[in-house]
Amino acid sequence: MAEKNTIKSETTVKAFPMFTAEPAALGLIGLAVATLVLASTDLGLTSSSSKSLMIPWVLFFGATAQLIAGAMDFKRKNIFGATVFTTYSMTMYSISLTLFITVFTDVEFDITHYAYGLIAILVFSIIATAASLMTNKILFAILIFVDLAVIALIAHYLYSVSAVPAGIFLLLTSAFSFYAAAAILLNTIAGKTILPLGSAIWKP
Repeated sequence: MAEKNTIKSETTVKAFPMFTAEPAALGLIGLAVATLVLASTDLGLTSSSSKSLMIPWVLFFGATAQLIAGAMDFKRKNIFGATVFTTYSMTMYSISLTLFITVFTDVEFDITHYAYGLIAILVFSIIATAASLMTNKILFAILIFVDLAVIALIAHYLYSVSAVPAGIFLLLTSAFSFYAAAAILLNTIAGKTILPLGSAIWKP
């Protein structure tokens, strides 16, 4: 019998690792834009009668941009960025929906429900602030300003305190978030520190 030569064909597919770009700059820009828009109303820089115009900025930048950043951080196994960005994005979606209901519907509502929602967010934000001690000083500062802004908003909705303090802390949140986004973007592209973020305050 003639031997039959069997030709085996093997195809080897080399798997290349999938790298996900740093999403923090996107999330921080979203936070910066949304808080600037929200601050403008609280500080009286814009008319409170045109609150409907706040919705697109809060919805797309504050909510969606942070949601994308948070989802990407889950993929990167960055639990801090993933949890903080997604939680704040849901907060911004809630703010957008609240604005829509109050502006475009005749539904009767009790604004104290909104205040208690902010209390829940404050609890989370304080936890996130403690965790940020292990990241860098700029992120810690941003979360401190977020905490103070939320406290001021709770006082505004529960006790009719002026919204100006909340506006000031939101403006500071915006300014520091823009700086952090710029630092991450420039430092990442340059491959070196252009704008410092500061070292971690707590190194357990």
